[in-house]
Amino acid sequence: MLLPWLAGLGTGLIFLHCLQKLMFPYFWDDFWFLLKVISYGVQMQMYRLRGQLDTVLEKFLRHAKRQPHKPFIIHEGQIYTYQDVDKRSNQVAQVFLNHSSLKKGNVVALLLSNEPDFVHVWFGLAKLGCVVAFLNSNIRARSLLHCVLTCEPRVLVVGADLLGTIEEILASLPKDVSIWALKDSVPQGVISLKQKLSTASEEPVSRSHYAVSSLKSTCLYIFTSGTTGLPKAAVISQLQVLKGSAGLWAFGCTADDIVYITLPLYHSSAALLGIGGCVALGATCVIKKKFSASQFWNDCKKYNVTVFQYIGELCRYLCKQPKREGEKCHQVRLAVGNGLRSDVWTQFLDRYGDIKMCEFYGATEGNICFMNHTGKIGSVGRTNFFYKLFFNFDLIKYDFQKDTPMRNDQNWCSRVKKGEPGLLISCVNNKNPFFGYAGSYTHTKNKLLFDVFKKGDVYFNTGDLMVQDEENFLYFWDRIGDTFRWKGENVATTEVADIIGMLDFIQETNVYGVAVSGYEGKAGMASIILKPNKSLNLEKFYEQVVTSLPSYACPRFLRIQEKMETTETFKLQKFQLVEEGFNPLKISDPLYLMDNLKKSYVPLTQELYEQIISGEIKL
Repeated sequence: MLLPWLAGLGTGLIFLHCLQKLMFPYFWDDFWFLLKVISYGVQMQMYRLRGQLDTVLEKFLRHAKRQPHKPFIIHEGQIYTYQDVDKRSNQVAQVFLNHSSLKKGNVVALLLSNEPDFVHVWFGLAKLGCVVAFLNSNIRARSLLHCVLTCEPRVLVVGADLLGTIEEILASLPKDVSIWALKDSVPQGVISLKQKLSTASEEPVSRSHYAVSSLKSTCLYIFTSGTTGLPKAAVISQLQVLKGSAGLWAFGCTADDIVYITLPLYHSSAALLGIGGCVALGATCVIKKKFSASQFWNDCKKYNVTVFQYIGELCRYLCKQPKREGEKCHQVRLAVGNGLRSDVWTQFLDRYGDIKMCEFYGATEGNICFMNHTGKIGSVGRTNFFYKLFFNFDLIKYDFQKDTPMRNDQNWCSRVKKGEPGLLISCVNNKNPFFGYAGSYTHTKNKLLFDVFKKGDVYFNTGDLMVQDEENFLYFWDRIGDTFRWKGENVATTEVADIIGMLDFIQETNVYGVAVSGYEGKAGMASIILKPNKSLNLEKFYEQVVTSLPSYACPRFLRIQEKMETTETFKLQKFQLVEEGFNPLKISDPLYLMDNLKKSYVPLTQELYEQIISGEIKL
């Protein structure tokens, strides 16, 4: 009797397993990932119930005591242990405690390159309870001055290699901002932090300076990349720093991993996910001053890197490197980042081996994130019933012509169907707050949508268009600013750029819409860089776009550039290109116009330009 019963049970279990695989193929992936999220929340709650508010700084200090001699930072071959960083940051704290009027809650701006002192100064100021503002080390003049004025610092700390940048705006800075430089010889009006550190005490400051009373208190200011204008200072709370630091752990990183960080430390991905993530794990990070595609894999082998961070086009740059022998001979097992296109994802894995690509989605200031824990190529993450209990988000219909979410007759927004692109919005509440930006409340208000589905509700507008498929995977479709309307149709710039990028003479493509007098919407324009030793084939370019794209999506104008401006996260700058338009008198680069009669693109002369403006030539 027992054997038939066991056989029946076994058959039933096999059937249930097959049914689960068929009907709910991602059930266990979702289940185990959900358990991780819950366990992290429980851990935070336990600290709170014990009257302790755990922060990334507190985690670091615990590691400095438990594993003082473990390498924390490796930079240009030099090792800095957890104890080293703790002592050096203590010196920073002691200098400002004894030689400045800084108090808990004051803002200090940091203008430093990727180097250990970035972390030393950051952590040292955190030990005084200061709010640290990370300034973009690539911006200059007006933009830099704007950033400094926005965050209103009491002190500005600048690296030795960037002192000249500050000197350009020194006369325009408020008189009550003191400038400190990590350099021995400094100009008049600047204080040498390096000299004072040489004699500073390594003794820790009192915990009362950095103890927090609320995880919603401001910890950092991190500036947005400024693809559509001047950067904004996003308010980053202690809670957001904690959530960001859990990313590496959530993807399966451990204390034994060595994480390679080539991204700028003033950006949220490197600072929170990278440095913060290593602190949360007690792991080691390798900091590179600047990303180098040619040195990338040599560094990975040299430092036994097991995890690296990517963003934007970094992986594509690596795929464009000349092929070498032994490219799969490395110890890298995970890559964590965002913005990886499907075609590059596949190409990267084929070339460099079995590396788990951990794609995620999240804005610096946002209150919503997705994590691709299943490894589905092209997806930024996955949602399900349980996920929406934690993060209440929606994809809504968007009017590209009016550049605003669509509203029905009752003035409510409408959700899109699965498979349709929609604007990603996230409910703002106590569980998922939006902390906004420093400075004018106008910037914060402009990122919010009010009365979306009912009176009184508030949603964070990500500015990103996403698609949710039938299996509940989410895919990035485009930025609102990167999508334009032409001939009554929506044009996704990434789709057009991908098609153009297939041509063997194209190195880089940037697609955007330009206003044309007498037309509604915007006409498509493609700015390209040619590959070295390759010539432009206008007939082939024409054939590629007309055979692969809908007629409305074909670029009407073509611009040839030698170099393209990018943000620090490798995003192509479109704002200036859109402003410049297609006027040959204003643009020195070669310009071309689509000519359907000649089945090619022809040089855009001033005469043709005037005929377009007057309406003689129809686009």
